[in-house]
Amino acid sequence: MLPAASKTGHFTSPNDAFFMSTSAVCVTGLGVVDVFDHFSLFGQIVMLVLIQIGGFGFMTIATFFLLAFGRRIGLREKIFIGESLGVTRLGGLVKIVSLMTLFTVVVEAAGAGLYYIHFSSVFPAAEAVWRSIFHSVSAFNNCGFDLSGGFQSLIGYQHNPLFLLTTAGLIIVGGISFLVVVDILKKRGKWNGLTLDTKLVLSMTGVLLLAGTVVFLITESGNPNTLGPLSFPAKVLNAFFQSVTARTAGFASINIGSMMNFSLFFLMGLMFIGGASGSTAGGIKVNTFGLLTATIWSSIRGKEQPDAFGRQFVPTQVIKAIALVLISLGFIFVIVFILSITEKTDFIKIMFETFSAFGTVGLTTGITPTLSVLGRILIIITMFVGRLGPITLTLALIQQRPQANYRYPQESVRIG
Repeated sequence: MLPAASKTGHFTSPNDAFFMSTSAVCVTGLGVVDVFDHFSLFGQIVMLVLIQIGGFGFMTIATFFLLAFGRRIGLREKIFIGESLGVTRLGGLVKIVSLMTLFTVVVEAAGAGLYYIHFSSVFPAAEAVWRSIFHSVSAFNNCGFDLSGGFQSLIGYQHNPLFLLTTAGLIIVGGISFLVVVDILKKRGKWNGLTLDTKLVLSMTGVLLLAGTVVFLITESGNPNTLGPLSFPAKVLNAFFQSVTARTAGFASINIGSMMNFSLFFLMGLMFIGGASGSTAGGIKVNTFGLLTATIWSSIRGKEQPDAFGRQFVPTQVIKAIALVLISLGFIFVIVFILSITEKTDFIKIMFETFSAFGTVGLTTGITPTLSVLGRILIIITMFVGRLGPITLTLALIQQRPQANYRYPQESVRIG
């Protein structure tokens, strides 16, 4: 809110400041003001610090959660944690934090170096360094804030493969989680040696990225306001980029507000799924989606026990995954219902904004600055719930319950 944080030298309204700080800490990227146009260098630094704390802090908390509660969940989960991290007791937490810090610094520094190749040819050295650092931190933490100005996001980089692929790479690395990266390095990339969790994350991430790219190519190639004017290689590049950023970074290389309704609807699905558990990404997590997808496929094939990659799932995990998805959808339903009353805009845009906030994505059709005060409050709540809700709910679900001394008799219920 401080005058020093704005370019005009005036106080930023509490409403705007609270929304922007929430979006930064929740690494969402939705904004009621443009970061570059509104904030001074000091304000941009504040935003960058909030993004870093929000992304790294959540990643650390999520890892702590997996380790600290390893003794409260099944032996299978404890074995996974031990194999993937090499830690079998809480005394290893300091080592984990050190490795995560090093991992974050190295990846963000590499990203900043690649960005600098572009920015150094456009801006003076000092400004090029700052822009490189800001975009690298924002991309790795799956936030989506940028310094392009005019709420244009990365539309100006449609024809810059280095810039878009660097951003996409940072988003993917930040979104698959530190645990997966460690597992890949420990097993030297050998597929058969990877844990079931890692295999689910990598396989589902690959499938969703490919599906998103193909769908956007098909649905938006003829749209004169999005991919239409681009050459075919540029169409593929930007379709791939939007498939990546939808889970869950929020950068845009095309005008999201001009996309077809069916493309927006598909984007909502990608935003709802999100990235991996324990990563900088949001959503219900690709682990959850992979588990439920494999369960459905096993059910179709008539298997009594759901499995994937030669391993059976723990039945209680399937139930918890279903609970997480249904509770998340129920929450979104309530928010969309209220926003459809308070906001005077298209229903598809309201729904898109809500899914984007819940998935901590940051993509928008352009209605964020026009939201009413109540609408902004609802979106702020949705960002908080989307960022903290899944892990909090998971924590509640895995708490050990005392074993009952009795069981009710079974009875069938008609399905379908």
